[in-house]
Amino acid sequence: MDRILVEIYLPVVDRSFDVYIPVALKLHEVEAMLAGIFKEICDGQFVASPDVVLCDKLTGNALDINQSALELGLMNGSRLMLI
Repeated sequence: MDRILVEIYLPVVDRSFDVYIPVALKLHEVEAMLAGIFKEICDGQFVASPDVVLCDKLTGNALDINQSALELGLMNGSRLMLI
């Protein structure tokens, strides 16, 4: 398995998106990729910045960007939030 399907919630636009992310990439690379994608999808309502944080949606805890999804134990159906 090289990708997992996660739900990403964007509070700024109050929408969720199902996204496949690579399990081996470090989360700082995933954050950058997602920020660019959501900037385009949301017609500028979401502004990609260096301060973007990927969090667990249920707990609100920021995820360690120096670990991969696999290392963090993320799996299909994980619910995340990009703020």
